[in-house]
Amino acid sequence: MSKKVKDARIQVILECTEHKASGMPGTSRYITTKSRKNTPGRMELKKYNPILKRMTIHKEIK
Repeated sequence: MSKKVKDARIQVILECTEHKASGMPGTSRYITTKSRKNTPGRMELKKYNPILKRMTIHKEIK
């Protein structure tokens, strides 16, 4: 019998924190992958927000 192995890499959604706080309509979201082993916590990356037209911090959401 084979064991079930959890994948080391999972897909996560990153959402802009500044856009969410500003109250403007729309959202800036990105989909990426991360390693569960190397990054067990929530991920934060600087990504481009096309609505605000600048680089902003995007945090992982569930």
